[in-house]
Amino acid sequence: MTILKINNTIIKAIVFDYNGTLAKLNIDFHKMRQSVLALIASYDVSPNDLPADHILETIHHAAEIVRADTDSKADSLIINAYELIRQQEIAAACQGELFEQTRYLLSRLDAAGIATAVITRNCLAAINIEFPDISSYCRAVICRDHVTQVKPHPEHLNKALQMLGIKAANSLMVGDHPLDIKTGKAVGTFTAGVLTGNSRKEDFRQVQADLVLSCAADLLDLAE
Repeated sequence: MTILKINNTIIKAIVFDYNGTLAKLNIDFHKMRQSVLALIASYDVSPNDLPADHILETIHHAAEIVRADTDSKADSLIINAYELIRQQEIAAACQGELFEQTRYLLSRLDAAGIATAVITRNCLAAINIEFPDISSYCRAVICRDHVTQVKPHPEHLNKALQMLGIKAANSLMVGDHPLDIKTGKAVGTFTAGVLTGNSRKEDFRQVQADLVLSCAADLLDLAE
């Protein structure tokens, strides 16, 4: 592998999502949502009062409702909800595994001088269980523990690019969910959707991903 180009632009950095992109997706998000909604209901907040959203955002919407009563109660909700999520993420990681070509892909990119990073809404403890040597393969690993705003908020991806020292215009965001594409577009990177999670080609086309690949390792086939 020598040079990776998209639309005649040399890619100098690739930022990957984690679950469903570099590792097999085995988190039961439905179970996670149901357990968090049950906890939220115990704080006298009805799920019907919450907008349809991703689970972390749902927690914070619920906390703002509770905060009208007391700050301590809202803080308690956030702490307990995040602990529920963390426990399920760790349980999934103990049974999880990387895709077969993940380490090979990251090694090849590094050898080609392409900086790599991971940004994930997952917790660091779960990543370290499943991919304990990840820091040997990626220059930056930024979990939800490391930012105040997770993707699709630009802060998450911007922090990775700042750590890599690469401009967004020469970077590629790769993920298995349209949320990853929206994150990249918000920051100004190129974007690639991979079909190793639960999303379809049509889902990525709707959000105008620059590339749709069967898996992340297909990036190696694009090199000149």
